[in-house]
Amino acid sequence: MSKRDLLVLAGDGIGPEVMAEACRVAEWFIGKGRIEATLTASPFGVSAWRDSGELMPASTLQRVREADAILFGANGGPEYDAIPHALRRAGSLLRIRKELDLYANIRPVRHWPELAASCPLKDEVAGGTDLVVVRENTSGLYFGEPRGIETLADGRKRGVNTQSYSSDEIERIARVAFTLAGTRQGRVCSVDKSNVMESGALWREVVHRVHREEFPRIELSDMLADNCAMQLVRAPRQFDVILTDNMFGDLLSDCAGSISGSLGMLPSASLGARRADGRLPALYEPVHGSAPDIAGQGVANPLAAVLSFAMCLQYTFGAPGEADLLLRAVRQALADGARTPDLAASGSRRVGTRQMGDAVLAALGSLA
Repeated sequence: MSKRDLLVLAGDGIGPEVMAEACRVAEWFIGKGRIEATLTASPFGVSAWRDSGELMPASTLQRVREADAILFGANGGPEYDAIPHALRRAGSLLRIRKELDLYANIRPVRHWPELAASCPLKDEVAGGTDLVVVRENTSGLYFGEPRGIETLADGRKRGVNTQSYSSDEIERIARVAFTLAGTRQGRVCSVDKSNVMESGALWREVVHRVHREEFPRIELSDMLADNCAMQLVRAPRQFDVILTDNMFGDLLSDCAGSISGSLGMLPSASLGARRADGRLPALYEPVHGSAPDIAGQGVANPLAAVLSFAMCLQYTFGAPGEADLLLRAVRQALADGARTPDLAASGSRRVGTRQMGDAVLAALGSLA
């Protein structure tokens, strides 16, 4: 296995806190000789803005282009209100996704039996759930043009965003979902709003064509996005792979956080097309965001960041056995009673961010 160059962008809010624990875990794997990698950090976010006047300095953007993979913390917070909108977009996570064409966002969602007391869903509803949301990541409502806020002739203001998809954009994300389903239970549920949106009608048409022509052995079903949101909390075990667009994927995967017990348990991988030199553009990040209300308190849950590194082990390093080891270590840490406040049921013992990292490292030591 060749040595990988991992770029760490801790970012804003709780990003630096959770990434510190993910990096400790990565360093454990490096130190034990289980992977070959270097970890280097670059400035990004509000801290970079304070120092340089840029959220993503040119040197960081160059490192983004060069790295084998990016370990990303979080982006956003109240400080962004004072930064001009154009500069925010130029230094945003969306810019990185577009720059590297990270079109496939993969978000696994599982029910953790160890966290049954923290899960708002009944055990008989959520128990045994193991699904993946495959979200198109570089088009749709978040990238469509025209966009902006304009002042009308009568003084009113109007905000405009455009939902737009081309057939090739839908084809390539559909292939990711069908291919992934082939390694799992073999079922894809394609989610859209084809009843009221032309882009949704095209989405459904193209997904069915790709299925018919390339993946006929995979089971395909369709569901409207509003119904899918209800089904995720009513009967989540029905899903294997959920395929959907950028905005619905954002909303539905957060909704699925109820299954895991907390957004602090949801990892993600954003992947691009494999390049001619064999490299796979990739960014790994927790789903939860910057959580400015608890930043700096040492209580943030680092497990989504740690589990995102497990996805890095799987996709960037091609080491599913190492990824499974880390998954088992997280499970062991939870079984041993480690709970950050977002996971803690009434009366249970609470630990901080660093202590949760300690628990995972201790579990790695015992399992290895």
